[in-house]
Amino acid sequence: MTLSLARWIPLSLALSIGLPGCASTPPSNFYTLAPIPAFEAKSSSVDREGRDDRLEEELAIGLGPVTFPLFLDRPQIVSRASANRLSIDELERWGGTLQDDFLRVWSENLALLTGSSRILILPSEIRYPLDVRLSAEILAFEGTAEGQAELRVRWSVLEPNMDQVLLTRESRYQRAIAQPGDAQALLAALSLTLADFSREVAEALRHILVQREWIGTQSVH
Repeated sequence: MTLSLARWIPLSLALSIGLPGCASTPPSNFYTLAPIPAFEAKSSSVDREGRDDRLEEELAIGLGPVTFPLFLDRPQIVSRASANRLSIDELERWGGTLQDDFLRVWSENLALLTGSSRILILPSEIRYPLDVRLSAEILAFEGTAEGQAELRVRWSVLEPNMDQVLLTRESRYQRAIAQPGDAQALLAALSLTLADFSREVAEALRHILVQREWIGTQSVH
């Protein structure tokens, strides 16, 4: 009786020590970016004279390729603790992939800002002639040590077959994080930087379209 009790006590102690450790592991949280609200996109496209500044012609726009640095291309959400050190929280994660989520929201934003429903995320099995193609190299898309969400992107507007570059820019956007250190606040601020980028792209497309119309008018004369 004494021997069996002695064997049982260490086993029970081991189980009582091990079980709380397993039960205390917190669950992961999953996040997505948010597009511009429809009412906000419409109000931002109206100029001072009350005219809708969205594209009069419904452009067919192809999005891609969009590339990210390898340190961002991971399931975890990344912030920058300093210039040379990253902060990666294993429990704060993207709902899908960062690239897919970025492209999805970028396409939704451009659809609202330009008034076009003909926006393809490339590659796509859908086939119709494109008017322009947009490519982007993401240089930064993260929280900073100063409590900002930052998007730095090198982007281009190209002819559909990518044989002519119509415009190339490098842009930087920053938005304050309402609660630094909070993943949900970071994602809200990152969504705002993507909205700012989308507005600049929509404005660039409008200028390209106006220029094309002007060149067409000149060629007629």
